[in-house]
Amino acid sequence: MKKRNFSHTGAEVSRMGIGAMSFSNFYGEVSRDEVFAILDAACDLGVTHIDTANVYGKGDSETHIGSYLAENPESRSFFHIATKGGITDRSDPNRLFNNETGYLEGQLDASLERMGVEQIDLYYIHRRDPHVPIEELTQTLAGFVASGKIVGFGYSEISPSSLRAAHAVHPVAAVQSEYSLSTRTPELGVIQTCADLGTTFVAFSPVGRSLLTDKPHGLQVAQAMPFLAKNPRFTEPNLSLNIAATAPFRALAAELGLTAAGLAIAWCLAKGDHILPIPGTRSVEHFKGLVAGSHYGLSAEELNAVEATLPMGWVNGDRYSAAQWAGPERYA
Repeated sequence: MKKRNFSHTGAEVSRMGIGAMSFSNFYGEVSRDEVFAILDAACDLGVTHIDTANVYGKGDSETHIGSYLAENPESRSFFHIATKGGITDRSDPNRLFNNETGYLEGQLDASLERMGVEQIDLYYIHRRDPHVPIEELTQTLAGFVASGKIVGFGYSEISPSSLRAAHAVHPVAAVQSEYSLSTRTPELGVIQTCADLGTTFVAFSPVGRSLLTDKPHGLQVAQAMPFLAKNPRFTEPNLSLNIAATAPFRALAAELGLTAAGLAIAWCLAKGDHILPIPGTRSVEHFKGLVAGSHYGLSAEELNAVEATLPMGWVNGDRYSAAQWAGPERYA
């Protein structure tokens, strides 16, 4: 497995990670055995980066990871663990996010306890709280580094200008945003700013929440998932249009000897040496296809063929509904 570097922390990780939202019930019920099977496969295949969050399954994802580490203590030094905080329990509908120092420290301590670790390698602010200036928030995170609770920190779904403001206070190890052939907004500044600042760009949902796989979710499956049931790309008529539009992409992947999801990962990696995709899955077979894609280096001709198959703007529907847009910073 080739590597990616977090230049501001010195960490070297696999060039593809695991998006551990799939270790909760977000996309369907998941068992402890399924989680352990993916982590076993990751150890076998050299995938070292795990990216989770305290809100995934209300702590279930972190708890599964902690259980695995407890039963396989040697894996703690193998895995580079990232998690997130800053989203509230929604008990106050007027305060969806809280980036105050005391609140974040409590969330961080709870994550450490659930995973049974003394230090987290990468800690993200999951969503910005408009009540807390990013410079002040960055000072809080720098304090967590100084205390030894985290090695480095990052931000999820922030704008290029916010990244520069934070980085002026303390180096930002990573920025995480949705990025795939179906969501290319980060190309309008975030990916470039990350490259300029030496910040790793972590791409979540790199297979388009199934649209860029061999078996995209149909309407019945999507409607059974609360998030997708309200997502514009997975409601009709957009869903049928999107499945039809991605058929040539699946055919191209087969021609190249890859799964569609594997080709989506290969494309993502070809877009920059500082980009780290973190697909999620509950299937070991699917995971192996993703890893195969991470090993495949697209030629310039193949990259052009992929982007001709799914040119920028091909997708039908916004990536979020109005309610789902709460939190991410829009900048273009």
